[in-house]
Amino acid sequence: MTLTTLAGFDDADTFGDASAVAAPETLAPRKRPKPPKPPRPPKPPRRMPPEPRPPVVLSPREQFIRGTLIVCSALLLALVLNIMIVGQVRHFVTQQQLSNTFREQLADGVAPVSEGDVHDALLPDGAPVALLEIPQLGIKEIIVEGTDSATTQLGPGHRRDTALPGQAGVSVILGRAAAYGGPFARIQELAPGDEFTIITGQGEHEYEVMGLRYAGDPAPPRLTAGESRVILATARGGPFWPTGIARVDAKLTSEAKPTGVRLTNFVTLPQSDRELSGDTSMAWALVFALQFLVLVEAAAVWAHRNVGPRRTWIVFVPLTMLAGLWVAGELVRMLPNLL
Repeated sequence: MTLTTLAGFDDADTFGDASAVAAPETLAPRKRPKPPKPPRPPKPPRRMPPEPRPPVVLSPREQFIRGTLIVCSALLLALVLNIMIVGQVRHFVTQQQLSNTFREQLADGVAPVSEGDVHDALLPDGAPVALLEIPQLGIKEIIVEGTDSATTQLGPGHRRDTALPGQAGVSVILGRAAAYGGPFARIQELAPGDEFTIITGQGEHEYEVMGLRYAGDPAPPRLTAGESRVILATARGGPFWPTGIARVDAKLTSEAKPTGVRLTNFVTLPQSDRELSGDTSMAWALVFALQFLVLVEAAAVWAHRNVGPRRTWIVFVPLTMLAGLWVAGELVRMLPNLL
């Protein structure tokens, strides 16, 4: 007999609660929590950070060399911009203005027919005197009076000591081969028999190409009385690297007009107006431009030390470019007029 039997109940009696006896056998022991994993060590950098460099202190000689290189770089950049971009835009705009002026003169009947205007005043350099059209080359240019380097930047120039196109005698037209629109860049493609026209204050004149010649080639025969011929001249060689002069001779096939009065002759023609010549008469302007550029650079150095690099860049970069373009413009004036 067991104690449960003596107490008045047996083993099966659970007081209506089955879990009272089964609980000790079904309860499982609690699992202990796992300890947290230790953090992974950081990966070493692929490259070790460079050690800070000490500031570089330039000697006065090195500072002078650096300043000189900066000025030369600015001048070279300004020269390229002037010839390749500013010059092209200037040529296009100027040709539009000259075309409007010349068409108004033709409509009013006051277009030049000699070296003077309707008031007997000497024509200034850059005055429009003719319209050249060569359809097969896509050339439509206003010809201006004068052939120095500054004038041929505007368009093809008429040499003052020769007759105007369409008049009896020889007329010489100089045009650039590369810079400032390069209006005569392709005239060496003209072949004998090609035709083109030139319009002046005396009407429209038709020309036929006779041939192309270089230095040493035989010149065409002398003109007889009443005949007219035009010579289109430009630089020969690579762009911006002239090695000689190319000339295209063309004879007038329409009626020749009377020759206007000319005050300039071959002897009195300035050297700067001849083929492949530069203009050194304005060298003083180049000196002033260089002085302005040096003053701008000196002020930029002072501002960099006392004001700060950011404000210095904002203020002096446009001033440096302006000074550089001024110097470049004066330098181009001294370069050959057929460049």
